[in-house]
This record gives sequence, C-alpha cells and structure tokens, in this order.
Amino acid sequence: MPVSDADMVRAWTHVLTLSKLKQDQTVTVLTSQNTHPQTLRTAIVAASALGARVNRLDLPPVNGELALSRDSLAYLGTTPLTGNRAAIAALKESDMVLDLMTLLFSPEQGEILESGTKILLAVEPPEVLVRLLPQEEDKVRVGEAAALLAAAKEMHVTSKAGTDLRLPIGEFPVIQEYGFVDEPGRWDHWPSGFGLTFPNEGQASGRIVLDRGDILLPQKSYLTTQIELTVEKGYVTAIRGDLDADLLRDYMESFDDPEAYAISHIGWGQQRRARWSTLSLYDREQTIGMDARAFAGNFLFSMGPNNEAGGSRTTACHIDIPMRNCTVRLDGREVVREGRLLERETVA
Repeated sequence: MPVSDADMVRAWTHVLTLSKLKQDQTVTVLTSQNTHPQTLRTAIVAASALGARVNRLDLPPVNGELALSRDSLAYLGTTPLTGNRAAIAALKESDMVLDLMTLLFSPEQGEILESGTKILLAVEPPEVLVRLLPQEEDKVRVGEAAALLAAAKEMHVTSKAGTDLRLPIGEFPVIQEYGFVDEPGRWDHWPSGFGLTFPNEGQASGRIVLDRGDILLPQKSYLTTQIELTVEKGYVTAIRGDLDADLLRDYMESFDDPEAYAISHIGWGQQRRARWSTLSLYDREQTIGMDARAFAGNFLFSMGPNNEAGGSRTTACHIDIPMRNCTVRLDGREVVREGRLLERETVA
C-alpha cells in the first residue's frame, strides 16, 4: 500500500526529532538520479518545518560502466563525491546530511563524519521507511546487543544445515544501527536494527552452509539450493554447490579482486518489525533489502571491505548474506538460538 506525503512528513519529523535536529541548523539533502522523489520532497518539508536551513546537493551517478546492477551497494568505493572537494566542503559545513544517494563504504563519508557532521542514509521505498520507523526502544535493544559484542572475544555460529564458523573479535569497534543520528559525527541507516562488528583480521575460520531461504544481497534472491563456503584465515577459499553457488561465484569473480572474499561485518538482526519474507514482495530495483538485513534472529554476515570500521581493506565487491535458523554464541553464551532472538533475561 502506498503511503501519503502526510505520512512521510510525519515519519521524517519523527526521525529528525530523534536525531536532535535544532532550529537554524543546516541540513543538506544529498541526491542522485535514483533518489525517490517522495522521500526527497517530504524530507525537505519536514526539515524546513523544524526550522532548519535546507540545501539540496544533486550529483550525477557514477560506475555505470562497471556495476552489474542498479543497486547502490553493487559497486562500492567510488562515489559522485570522489575528488569533488567543493561538494565535500559543503557537506562538512552541514550539521546533518540526509543521504538519499548512498555514500556507504566510501572514504569521503569518513571524512565528512570526522568533521562532526551527522549522516543519515535513507534509500528504501517510502512504504518501508514508514513501516520500519525507528523508535527509542530500538536504540536500547541494539545498545544491549552491542555491549555483549564489545565484551566478547569470540563469536561462534552453528546451524543444523552444517554451519560451524568461529569468529575471533575485539580488533575492530562495534557499530550500532538503530535508525537515527543523535550524536555529532554519527552515521546511521533508516531503516535498520542490528549491532555488528568485524572479525579479527585473518582469523575467521570454519564452514558456512547457506540453506534454502537464506538471502543474497545485492542479488536480492532467496536461495533454492545450499551453498557451502569454506573459510580459512579470514577468507572464503571455496564456494561449492549447485546453480546458486555458480551464480554467486560468477558475480564475485567479475570483480577480479581477492579482497572480495574476505569475511567483512558480522552480527545479528534485532528489528522485530522487519520480515524475512518481505523481499519477495518488491521489485528488485525498488529496494536494497533492509528487511532482510534487520529481521530479528538472523545471522548477518558479509564479504568484502572493512574500512567502515577503520580497517585498511577496500574492495568494490560487497555481499551481505542474512541467514535463518542459526545459533549465535558469544564466548559460549547464546544470543540467538536456531534463528530465534533470545529475550534479554535469557541472554543475561
């Protein structure tokens, strides 16, 4: 069901209020060719009504000759801001940037955040944004999970399908995504709802068995056959299986980059309003799949860069894989049991 402009203005007002937008602060709305027009116009109305000075910075898309998909996460690193010092300066002078384009995994984003500017990414369809409107309790839930991650030395993931993956952690910081930006220099993504970190460099090892119904992103496809991944010294060294494995292997080989196979961020979904099944209801070019990334009880892992957490690894290829029915343990303590998010008192 489409949402009205009034619904979107209310949603933006809610998120900007949670993000502590103040009167006379400067908001720059960053847009490109794929920006949703309703998201754009209602963002400007809401920010203006809250008393902000609102600018729009529209930049042409890049990477068209390289990316295999229109998805903004299908080719990372080079953005319309690369080498564009005038645009970067304008964003650094802003109190808040509403990223309706996607700067994720770019060095320019890091530079802007270091200046104290907040960045809120919002590129999902309006219907998803309204349904997954962030709440204060999302921050609480994600914060509790982040505290568990920060205190742990190892994440161990298993499943009845055959996954047995050990992930030493602690080298990289824990990142919280709860859907709003309430501190200077903070980045977040509306919608979201998970905590994540990155395994210690070169130490992830074991076996991952992707089962039927697990999801590949940016392919935005549900697996119909199993894929077995061998993980050694932090990298996927073998991809075995039937057609789904062939498709994944061919996509990753197109980047011709060994860093694409490194285990990247790891964590689990905590957003109870997100649904595993929702991806099947949208055209692939309508969504980047945040329901899939955030639904409660998933094990979300990725392959590719770690520069978002301060690491040195960059690559244009980034694969996110939300898995169902996994058990996630931190130093032996279960936080997810067979795909079910454990209640706080159970984890404690």
